[in-house]
Amino acid sequence: MSVSVVVVDDHDVIRVGVRESLADDIEVIGEARDVESAIEVVRNTRPQVVILDVHLPGGTGGGALDVLAEILAGADAPRVLALSVSDAAEDVVATVRAGARGYVTKSISGPDLSDAVRRVASGDAVFSPRLAGFVLDAFGAAGGEVAAIDDDLNKLTAREQEVMRLIARGYTYREVGEKLFISIKTVETHVGKVLHKLQLSNRHELAHWAAQRRIV
Repeated sequence: MSVSVVVVDDHDVIRVGVRESLADDIEVIGEARDVESAIEVVRNTRPQVVILDVHLPGGTGGGALDVLAEILAGADAPRVLALSVSDAAEDVVATVRAGARGYVTKSISGPDLSDAVRRVASGDAVFSPRLAGFVLDAFGAAGGEVAAIDDDLNKLTAREQEVMRLIARGYTYREVGEKLFISIKTVETHVGKVLHKLQLSNRHELAHWAAQRRIV
């Protein structure tokens, strides 16, 4: 099944590059270069995912935040994947707080970007590995209330704990496999067992679970 996307970036060459790097099962149904045109195109085309640059001209000067405030207001809102040159913690956290489901940098490869789009479309939260820590810190347990974790962790094997921590940090299955020298299929098997043992439904819940317990 294909995923429909709108690409928003104020640089023509970036929009062209993104469009050409996406896999065949991802269909670009619209493009925009500033806040106003982004809101209009998204409302008119109703994509599943918006690939959104963080710093855009127009609006009230909030860039992606202005766009997010408008396009996420409705009941049938798209999922948003931020794509930016910025890896500053303040940009990442502000964009996620505003409703983006993921944040990746423009150094990402075409196949990884396509994978990120698919995962965001399916409901996952996706972050470039070195950015995930910002999100986990920002959305960690409030007030220092950290649940006891020994019993939960004891349900997992040592390998499952390794996989769990990497997945919670935002690594892809492929990246986890490369780090641990195991196949993607084996990573998927471990993730399935982790989710079952912890009674979680998906990677987003796993990241939240790990953040609350400050174990990544």
